[in-house]
Parts: sequence; structure tokens; C-alpha cells
Amino acid sequence: MAIVAFRIHTHDNVATLLADAPAGPIAVQGGGTTDAVTANEPIELGHKVALADIAEGATVVKFGVAIGLASRPIRRGDWVHLHNCRSAFDARSGTLDLHTGAATDTRYE
Repeated sequence: MAIVAFRIHTHDNVATLLADAPAGPIAVQGGGTTDAVTANEPIELGHKVALADIAEGATVVKFGVAIGLASRPIRRGDWVHLHNCRSAFDARSGTLDLHTGAATDTRYE
């Protein structure tokens, strides 16, 4: 299992990929634990993988603190990003393009 994700805090329910990962096994290190998770889809370097099932509306935790809310159910092993996680402070964050971060709800002329 060569692909590694890093969990920062023991209470985190996501870990950050340290390399691009295809769907498949990922070693999870950090936060005082060693674990493994199976990625359900490819996940890019620097993006997050869910370490547990996260219900819609539940808190996504990284650094031991809430970083957002699940905008739909997230399964253990899912890629966690703008398509399934939104800010608790900025409702518009759920409308941003997955790859560029550009607003998709604004028409530029």
C-alpha cells in the first residue's frame, strides 16, 4: 500500500492525500493512529478522503475542527470536496467548480 493520506488530529473524519491516488487502498497515518481506507474513486494530491461515513448535514472535521458540512451523504473512502462539502458560513461555496474553484452561478458577459 504505497499511497498515503495524512490525518492531522485523532478526531478528524477526513485525511489529506500525499499523492494522487487511484481507486483502491490508501494507508492513513498521523493523528496518533495508523489505519487504512479504500478510495471509492480517484483522489488527487492535497484533496481529502473520508475516513468514516458522514451523513448529510453532519460536520466534516480536519485539524480537529469543523471545516464544513456534508451537502449530501459521504461514504467512507469517498473524495471530499466542493461537490459534497460546503461551508457552514458561505452557502455559495457549494456552487463552485470542482477543479477551478470558479463560481458556476455567475454569468459573465
